[in-house]
Amino acid sequence: MKKRHRGTFDSSHPAPYELSRSRIENFIKCKACFWLEQLKGVKPPEIPSFTLNTTTDILLKRDADAVRGHHSLPLWEAHGLGHMIPFEHPDLEKWTNSMQFGTNDSYFNFVHEETNIKIGGGLDDVFLNCETGQLHVIDYKSTAQGTRSPEKYQKRPVSINEPWKMSYKRQMDIYVWIMQNKGFDVSNTGYFVYVDGQHKGIQGMLRGRDTLKAWMEFAVSIIPYSANTSWIEPTLREIKEFLVNQSTCPSHEPRGDGFSGCDLGRYAEEMVAAISI
Repeated sequence: MKKRHRGTFDSSHPAPYELSRSRIENFIKCKACFWLEQLKGVKPPEIPSFTLNTTTDILLKRDADAVRGHHSLPLWEAHGLGHMIPFEHPDLEKWTNSMQFGTNDSYFNFVHEETNIKIGGGLDDVFLNCETGQLHVIDYKSTAQGTRSPEKYQKRPVSINEPWKMSYKRQMDIYVWIMQNKGFDVSNTGYFVYVDGQHKGIQGMLRGRDTLKAWMEFAVSIIPYSANTSWIEPTLREIKEFLVNQSTCPSHEPRGDGFSGCDLGRYAEEMVAAISI
């Protein structure tokens, strides 16, 4: 079995270099952080995982699993999308396994031959459009709007148009591109299924008969998104050129608008300045 090429980049390694969707996002946001991790093996400080978000993803997929390959869910019917049913495929569980995406071709990956980069990740779900026969990539998301100023919060629909959600859109772009390159008839239209934790007008969580359980309500919405895959291959070419030829660490991208770039360079410079006083 050919040894996999992952972690620190080695230009002499013949196997496709494995890059997850999140590593590509790192390259877009800050090339210095990407250089440190992919070329020098310096990982950024870890942040706690969002386990509540992961739990909602798991439960939403279980809802889909209950009817997979047979019929739609009431949520989708309520949105006029009753022709959409959860797609059944023997490799689906592998497609959702982001930690092992590069294991073999049955996982969710595709090798871009020009750059010899294996790009992959973990899907949340795939639905079949019974009217067109096409597949649609599904991404489960969770949020809780208005928690910073609950007294001023007014209920409003969830949007994917905030600046910090560009990474969500790029994720969908990549997953649609991978599915299409794996040979599936995949629509450019993907769907974000958003659950939004509610608190406005709700008195508390401890109101069920079971005194050892708490209950939280979520508003649910389905948001269509038209994927743009045109940026992916040029970015992969840029990444390969960078990996092969970038011998020194570039400058960290400033945060700017607060949603792109990184804080790592700023923090390091301020820390050094503080201890040198």
